[in-house]
Amino acid sequence: MSPGVHTVAVIGAGKIGELMLSGLLRSGWPVERLLATTRRPSRAEELTTRYGVRVVDNLTAVDEAEVLAISVKPQDAAALLDEIGLKVPADKLVISLCAGLPISFFNRRLPDGTPVVRVMTNTPALVDEAMSAISAGPHATGAHLALAEEMFKPLGATIRVPESQQDAVTALSGSGPAYFYLLVEAMIDAGILLGLPRQVAHELIVQTAIGSAVMLRDSGEHPVTLREAVTSPAGTTISAIRELENHGVRAALLAALEAARDRARELAAHAG
Repeated sequence: MSPGVHTVAVIGAGKIGELMLSGLLRSGWPVERLLATTRRPSRAEELTTRYGVRVVDNLTAVDEAEVLAISVKPQDAAALLDEIGLKVPADKLVISLCAGLPISFFNRRLPDGTPVVRVMTNTPALVDEAMSAISAGPHATGAHLALAEEMFKPLGATIRVPESQQDAVTALSGSGPAYFYLLVEAMIDAGILLGLPRQVAHELIVQTAIGSAVMLRDSGEHPVTLREAVTSPAGTTISAIRELENHGVRAALLAALEAARDRARELAAHAG
């Protein structure tokens, strides 16, 4: 299976599945080469109205699509594969978007030799700024990986990682947007505490976050170097950083990401 326009079925088109559909459409993927499945008729109508994609049942998706992108909740994956697993031809590419589920989970429920690629993306796919980490299963070839990259590059950046690193990826970039939103929320509240109107504080912090992110991406400088450039002797920034360190912000982030990584492992263990 080489890169090119294939028929893709998004099985379980929830939030992440919808992000994938909309990103493929924005990149010029033909709508007639996209299918979706969902459990609720109201959701099916919503997807068809919004994107023009054909919503089918799971077995029809398996029959008609060349690539099956599975984006159901991890706790629903076993029931789905009980329904479709043995009916998936071994030459079809299966892409898993199920957080925490290892490739071995799919290998046990799919015909021998079925290529599986595991992908962890994130919600900035909505604005084509996602970070998608891609891992190959034992039966996935370089061509399968190239096809997965072709599908996810329109959503943002992609990176190939060994599957053993996927739980860490989930903790860092999969859940990562929420950490930044929480930080921005707290900084806006701080601006209000300091006497700024909410909208002013919002504009100040959001643009500061965007500018800082672009500098991190484009300057090639280490974050420590960029931080030191803002931190003058006995100035306002170092006073703030001292308080952040006194309150254990760095240690809290380390502990938070470990907790997210551990929860990803728990999801895999409970899925069976």
